[in-house]
Amino acid sequence: MDIKKHIPNFLTLLNLLCGCIAIIMIVDLQFQNTFYFVALGIFFDFFDGYFARKFNVSGPLGVQLDSLADMVTSGVIPGLVMFILLSFGKYSTNTFLPYLGFIITLGACYRLANFNIDTRQSDSFIGLPTPANTLFIVSLPLISNATLSPYLHNQWVLLVITLLSAYIMNAEIPLFSLKIKNFSFEKYKLQIGFLIASIAMIVFLQFLAVPLIIITYVLLSVANNILAKK
Repeated sequence: MDIKKHIPNFLTLLNLLCGCIAIIMIVDLQFQNTFYFVALGIFFDFFDGYFARKFNVSGPLGVQLDSLADMVTSGVIPGLVMFILLSFGKYSTNTFLPYLGFIITLGACYRLANFNIDTRQSDSFIGLPTPANTLFIVSLPLISNATLSPYLHNQWVLLVITLLSAYIMNAEIPLFSLKIKNFSFEKYKLQIGFLIASIAMIVFLQFLAVPLIIITYVLLSVANNILAKK
């Protein structure tokens, strides 16, 4: 039996397992553990594709399995986190408002299905990838910044974030590739600069860095697209 061909699918299943455990963490309101298990799941998600390409064992089963696992880790989880965040506050009693958090799940499902048939996204992305969107959402309850916290507990702000989240995953916005194939600073100065800035934000801002990094990534991509057209 060729073990190599099973390694990518095994990593995909580990991603799914991390997603299942993260759901339990959410139910227990352990948001920090949720973040860690989501991050671990995304780590496995990255390397399942890497090893599939390295061992040349990519196939339709792996593609479908990957999307199904991502639907849990990067689809159900952010919707559930937003449902819980929207459940806090005076507007949540006997209303349907918290259930609108699952708009994120619907948006993620549509993106994952579309990604499988979109041949334009082999090296870069169009619209925000679901793992990045998930990290953004699951980091929100961990932000302790005194200035931002009141806004992140406001249900109407959270609802706007929910709608923007579903939109940006499926928007026709090309995002620059994060792959650096050689050490040419001139060719990859945008990627290298973004990487250095991201590391600095993580060191100094901790969990607050996560949404800022993702917002910066989107804004830099939009600016880069405008400059490229000029």
